[in-house]
Formats: sequence, structure tokens, C-alpha cells
Amino acid sequence: MINSNTDNESPQRNLIVSEFLTLDGVMEAPEEWSFAFFSEEQQEYKHDELFASGAFLLGRTTYETFATAWPDRTDETGFADRMNSLPKYVVSTNLEEAEWNNSTIIDGDVVEEVAALKQEDGKDILVNGSGELVNTLMEHDLVDEYRLMVHPVVQSSGKRLFENANESTTMNLVDTEAFSSGVVVLTYEPAEEDHLGEEV
Repeated sequence: MINSNTDNESPQRNLIVSEFLTLDGVMEAPEEWSFAFFSEEQQEYKHDELFASGAFLLGRTTYETFATAWPDRTDETGFADRMNSLPKYVVSTNLEEAEWNNSTIIDGDVVEEVAALKQEDGKDILVNGSGELVNTLMEHDLVDEYRLMVHPVVQSSGKRLFENANESTTMNLVDTEAFSSGVVVLTYEPAEEDHLGEEV
């Protein structure tokens, strides 16, 4: 179930990390292992998630992958139009120009600038891919929710989510959703003590 912060009285925009994962935690190159499990249920979930979001926050590699794939796409559901029209913030110190529509480069203090983005009015901020960025956001308690779309496949090698995390973090499971394809969405929030930077 997708919830937007526009449905509650949250004083800030939530930052949502939404990832495709294998059973062994691999997030790299999902186009190589996720398509076999694609379903209408998943399509509906991602559609609702996108339309409940007000902006993307992406690392350079993920941004460049999306910027290559999406600008020329169209579809009857409006998904592609939404992808192309949403504000996009790309974190990079060496990207000179961000040509994808409505894109802004963050090349300064990532923690400070993302914290400021969260204080702006609007719908939630969505992060896809961007493993190194996720570790930074996690380290500084900037992530409000993790949506892990776990696929029933073991990849055995590849970049894993959280593999460079600097500290232990406790999560609370707040929602689960299973699709007929075998894909399961596990939704977690950082435990309140961790989120406040205190010991659990």
C-alpha cells in the first residue's frame, strides 16, 4: 500500500528509498533479472508509487540510466509523462550538465541540501537505485521509508544494497505485499531510536 505524506500531518516531505532486489540483496542491473517476474500487480504498485511522489533524488549512474531510457517514451497510463515531468535532483560532483527535463544537479553538501529539500512543500521524494547515495542518506538519518521489492532469484554477484553502510540500523516492518509472480514488497521504517540518532 502506497501512502503519501499529503495524507497525514507530517511537517516535511518523506524521503522514500524504493529498490528492486534479489533474494541475496543484489540491486545491480535489475534489467538482467527482474523482467521475468514483471506483473500487472507490480505495474500498478509502481504507478501508484510514482504518482504519490513529488520528486526524484538520484545518484549520477542511476540518473544517467534513466535519462537515456525515459525521455522518448510514451504510454497510455501517463507513467512515462510523469517520469519525465517530475523534478529530478541528481547528486554528482562531476556531472557538468543534466539535460533530462526538470533536472537539477546537487554538487555541494548533499546532507544539507537534501535536508532542505525535505523541508519544502510537496509530495514525497523518491530514490531509486543510487546505492552509494542511499548509504549516505542512511548514515545521516535522512531516509524515512525503505520499500524493498524482493524478487525470487539469487544473483550471487553484483552490487548489494547497504553493502557499504557504516553502522548498524534497526528497522521496523510496517507493510508487506505479495504478488502472484513471487515478488514481495517489504516496507520498513528506521526504528525511532535509530532515526533520532540514539542507541537502540
